[in-house]
Amino acid sequence: MSRTATQHRCSWAEGDPLMQEYHDTEWGVPERDGRALWEALVLDGFQAGLSWITILRKREAFREEFRGFDPRVVAKFGEQEITRALANAGIVRSRAKIEATIANAHAYLKMEANGEDLSTFAWSLVGDSPAKIRGDVPAKTPLSESISVALKKRGYKFVGPTTVYAWMQAKGLVNDHAAGCFRRNEV
Repeated sequence: MSRTATQHRCSWAEGDPLMQEYHDTEWGVPERDGRALWEALVLDGFQAGLSWITILRKREAFREEFRGFDPRVVAKFGEQEITRALANAGIVRSRAKIEATIANAHAYLKMEANGEDLSTFAWSLVGDSPAKIRGDVPAKTPLSESISVALKKRGYKFVGPTTVYAWMQAKGLVNDHAAGCFRRNEV
């Protein structure tokens, strides 16, 4: 979907064509697929300490390295796959974040084995509907703090409250499009 000359987007998305495309077509769109939510949570974990554009530019390389973000495949990764990933200049080469991805695959599968779907879990915590934030957009909220705690209890890594809030924004669990943004009412 493209905007007209009179439409405005969130200021963070202006300037870079890749960020604009991401904003205009993906960011803030409610995601209900548990596997897609897991991928986004992992990528937001890789973003910690970095800019989103860095991760966005490397997203396809991440998808290739982590075999399409299939939790069943990633859960089987061992030292050989970690070493391969650490040598891949196309991704963020952080041993801690790579190991967290493997741990998160195990956590995802454990939830599944316990009859718990990541999508159902996440959406139940926001009342099954995206919240709209009024005023300044926070870096974290009491809700992202509680979701962070709940995910950590399930074995997830690199899911602090700021990372969780960024994930909530990206996957439409909260609608943080700016008041004048053409996407605010569309999502």
